[in-house]
Amino acid sequence: MPAVVSRTVRSSARGISDAEGRNVWPFDSKKARKPARSSADVRITRFYEPGLPPRCVSRPTDVASPGHGIWGWRGKSCRRDTAAIRVVMRHRSIEKGDFMRERISSRRSHLWVVLLSALGALTLIAPLNASAITPAQCDARANDTPSKLVECIQQGDLMAHMQAFQDIADANPGPDGMPSRNSGEPGYAASVDYVKNLMMQAGYDVTIQTYKFTYYAWVGIPTFSEVSPSGHNYQVVSDWYPGKVNTGFATGDIQPAGGIVLPPTQTPSSSSGCAATDFNGFVPGRIALIQRGGCFYGIKVLNAQAAGAAGVIIFNEGNPGRTDATPGVFFDPAGNEFIPTIPVAFASFAVGNDLFHQYEQAVQGGTALPVVSLNIAAIINPNADDYNVIADSKGGDKNHVLVVDAHLDAIYGAGMLDNATGSAAILDIAQKLKNVNPVNKVRFIWFGGEELGLFGSSAYIDSLSSNDLSHIGYDLDADVFGTPNWILGVLDPAAPDFFGGTVTTTFPNRVYKASTIARDQAVNFFSNAGFNHEFLAPTGTDAFNFNLVGVPASGLLTGQDCCKSPQEVALFGGQTGNYEGNLGTTDGGCVDNPFRWCDNIDNVDPSNLTLVSKAFADMVIRMAMDTKVMSASGNAVYKKKLPIAGEVGRRFSSK
Repeated sequence: MPAVVSRTVRSSARGISDAEGRNVWPFDSKKARKPARSSADVRITRFYEPGLPPRCVSRPTDVASPGHGIWGWRGKSCRRDTAAIRVVMRHRSIEKGDFMRERISSRRSHLWVVLLSALGALTLIAPLNASAITPAQCDARANDTPSKLVECIQQGDLMAHMQAFQDIADANPGPDGMPSRNSGEPGYAASVDYVKNLMMQAGYDVTIQTYKFTYYAWVGIPTFSEVSPSGHNYQVVSDWYPGKVNTGFATGDIQPAGGIVLPPTQTPSSSSGCAATDFNGFVPGRIALIQRGGCFYGIKVLNAQAAGAAGVIIFNEGNPGRTDATPGVFFDPAGNEFIPTIPVAFASFAVGNDLFHQYEQAVQGGTALPVVSLNIAAIINPNADDYNVIADSKGGDKNHVLVVDAHLDAIYGAGMLDNATGSAAILDIAQKLKNVNPVNKVRFIWFGGEELGLFGSSAYIDSLSSNDLSHIGYDLDADVFGTPNWILGVLDPAAPDFFGGTVTTTFPNRVYKASTIARDQAVNFFSNAGFNHEFLAPTGTDAFNFNLVGVPASGLLTGQDCCKSPQEVALFGGQTGNYEGNLGTTDGGCVDNPFRWCDNIDNVDPSNLTLVSKAFADMVIRMAMDTKVMSASGNAVYKKKLPIAGEVGRRFSSK
């Protein structure tokens, strides 16, 4: 029986993910599209046959319903596959929760909607971007209504903060020699100081929370080369990725482990290196060549180490969707992550297949075995400091706290799209609210370590007493605004997991209804401006941790990485391929790819950043002045030690 993945979105269709957690926020275009039905939900049910490559199988794919318009969602870096899709649109009554099936619009009506949307975009974008008020006037008054605050969120101020973050990254290269704002590095500390100083100048009560984490960084650019019989340097990203290992250098003959399946089968079947017996006869000091599949990468590496391997090359299996170089993480048989003591390369199928056949030819011909060299230098600090910036409004009821958050850290460089944009947005909003006395206390937080697994928000929530946590009534999360090839995503804890297309987390019941309040504020803002939207689970954002402990939350996203489908272009405009980075290609973009260093200020669309920041400001002021939902914040909460969740799974596979 075919497996099923379902996803419900608001007035549009889209999804995310691959089976190994490698994913990205999907977002769309530079052309506004007015919703065809502002009250409609779309459920996309994707049927696919078991056995398709895990990297592709659960990735969002194209969605088509003949005669009923075209919808679509795509995930990160998988090639397009085929699937039978059923699309059903239903009207939903939010108050009563009842659903009524309705026929989906035809292609003709879909095109009519697109034409109307284009006209709407022309008439509505200008008022959003234009403002008759000056920044000086905004600074001098109390921006205590949505209309006042929204008109004061202006592109010039946002981009000034963005340039400051870029300058910080440029002035503080990481161990790889490139601009950086990564947690544990000087660029992140300088970002903390920048936010802290501006928030203190604006009159907020600012504290810096310090917590510990394990810092890891490559030094320079790792190298992998074939020494003989023909010298060849393999290129990072296109040919291979280094594993996160202790500093290691190894040169030696290659020797394949047992269990390699070549040519590869249509579906994953290799379990090379998963058993100690796969290394029977292995000569200590050689470099083990192992095929992906069957078990954790870490188990393969541990078996190779036990056999005396000086290094390991794990090459992709070669099935459809499993051919490119794919970075990974290492887990032992108990599921505990560890750092190997020998160098490990994650190679493409083409590299591994070539080395394997070179080895076979050498054995058959009685000639010297291929020799390869691995050099991976790294810095590891298991007790590094990281920081959260916490800034409380002077006014507002301390028993009813609205948290407004963004993560301040980058990953693999300057981190301008992800997430200087969200950090700049909430910083600008906070500055524009400095003269406002809110009904509820507003707590702005810039979290560290989000890119490494939601470290900062976990540390913050775990540090709170049950009483303090009970006073937090709501969280609003700003994570990636201004994607060049964007969509508009609104966080909803009831929405399917962005990474898998299914609902994978059950939150405390109290978060669901309350989270729709801010969610629907965003929906109304975008709808009134003529823009579409979709609902996304908070997985991979700091809002996830607040939902876990019973705090209602919503937020906005505009996407990153790859890939945007033709159906998404029909819905949102823009172009197929990457959401950011090298547009028009499917190379995965800048944000989540090491050794590209291209998530710089030119990877941000200022107009979209401004639009989404205004929408977020509208949510913030409404919740800051709320007297109904926030008054429930004294209810029982669910205090527990939060797990280290997430983001790593978006970028690395484990097997």
